[in-house]
Amino acid sequence: MATTSLYRRWDGTQALHSIDADRALDELSRYLMEGFDLQQALDWMREAGFELAGMQFRVMGLEELLAELRKQAREQMSRYDIDGAFDELRRLLEDILAREQQALKREHGLESERWNDFKRREQPLERRLSEVLDAFRDYVWTDDEAGTEYRELLERLDDLRALESFHSRNRRVLQGPEKLGFDDAVELMRRVEALAQLARDLLEGNLDEVSAEELRDLLGDPAARSILVLRDLEGSLERAGYLRQGADGPALTPRAIRRLGELALEDIYASLRSGQLGSHETSHRGVGLLCTERTRPYVFGGPAHLDTIGTLRNALRHAPPAAGGLRLEPGDLEVYDTDLRTETTTVLLLDMSWSMSSAGRWSAAKRVAIAMDHLIRTHYPRDRFFTVGFYTRARELSIRELPELVWNMEDPFTNLQDGLRVAQRLIERHPSPNKQIIVITDGQPTAYYERDELRVEWPNGRRGVSPHAVAQTLAEVRRVTKQEITINTFMLDDAPELLGFVEAMTRINRGRAFYTTPGSLGNYVMVDYLARKRRRIA
Repeated sequence: MATTSLYRRWDGTQALHSIDADRALDELSRYLMEGFDLQQALDWMREAGFELAGMQFRVMGLEELLAELRKQAREQMSRYDIDGAFDELRRLLEDILAREQQALKREHGLESERWNDFKRREQPLERRLSEVLDAFRDYVWTDDEAGTEYRELLERLDDLRALESFHSRNRRVLQGPEKLGFDDAVELMRRVEALAQLARDLLEGNLDEVSAEELRDLLGDPAARSILVLRDLEGSLERAGYLRQGADGPALTPRAIRRLGELALEDIYASLRSGQLGSHETSHRGVGLLCTERTRPYVFGGPAHLDTIGTLRNALRHAPPAAGGLRLEPGDLEVYDTDLRTETTTVLLLDMSWSMSSAGRWSAAKRVAIAMDHLIRTHYPRDRFFTVGFYTRARELSIRELPELVWNMEDPFTNLQDGLRVAQRLIERHPSPNKQIIVITDGQPTAYYERDELRVEWPNGRRGVSPHAVAQTLAEVRRVTKQEITINTFMLDDAPELLGFVEAMTRINRGRAFYTTPGSLGNYVMVDYLARKRRRIA
């Protein structure tokens, strides 16, 4: 049976396909990673617009829509000259008043009270035309025909006043080559005022007041579709289960946070696919997991996780099946390889000092924290992972607050010592055979505790160090080292004072230190973590 499809131009009334909520959340995550909170990120999407894969048009943001409205208004006005638009009405009024004046002279004379009243209303002629017209509103006409024509003219008073005001405000722009009469000038005024009203609604965020049909008539289909998408942005995310409305406004749901973790992990993995992960051998034993995609010949004394198909294939290669069955030899035995997965407790120390806001450092560091949390929750559920933010003080960060987390602008100092203290308490509560602290920072310590008293210290001296903060932090590193906790440091700056401090910390702890850029931070941290997870039993 043949199917016939009928296509017609979208007229603003047909339903549009809903925005893809997954891709909308992807776009939203870009702003969240840059340090915007959720409401700010939503506002910026509406302001700047966006492109989503699978959509047939780019969603115009409010700024672009406003610019188009203003451009349309300027273009409309610059084409026309309405200086003469009032002449037609002025001639009509002058003719009406001239006939009334002749009737007064004939019937009442030049010295009569009626004559004086008429002249008082008529003067001065320099007044706006609307003022002269309105002056005769309650006048008793001597010439009945002139009175009738006046009342017909009076019905246009509101348009006349509005056009006079419009002309006064836009006189400099209304200098185009095309001259308009009164009615056409009023129509132009209404078009421009419609544009202005739409612009006001957009500026004030009254998106529900914006008519998609009117916007389509003025700016075309892309603008109308864009306003419908912008109006439904939060609604589409709510229906998909990514947002919920609370007392303080919209909030991310657990489902949205999981999705953000997937996005962060995908973003980091995308740059890893062309390279190889390294591995570090270990003699420690842990939980053995079969690696079904990798097999090897059996070695006497090793785990005998038999790959039946591979074993039979090996036997068939050297001898066809006989009547009595297939003959197996020790060399035919093929076994699944075994990876050793060891439990790990990892604490990520995230520098939240103000300097992290520059050069894309914060976005990269936060993406790593979210990606690692998601990786460990989904791939290594036996592992324990915590994130601790450190600035003038340090505190544990929940996964719920990570997406909207921003560097601390009120506490500009860097208290790595307190971060190490919080990390140790977390590891003590969640012990495991492998304990590590990952530090992401761009500066040396400038705050510390001494006998539970918080102290801050601006860098000074020849190399710009904070000697007391450094000394107290290195003392804490020694305490961490005694607990057999490894510290691996990822530096986002190569300042000599930071390199010198990290070198001293590495000598004490025997961990590792890397200097990296924000663009490759995720690669470094993730490769290092995964490499430590890939332990093979010989």
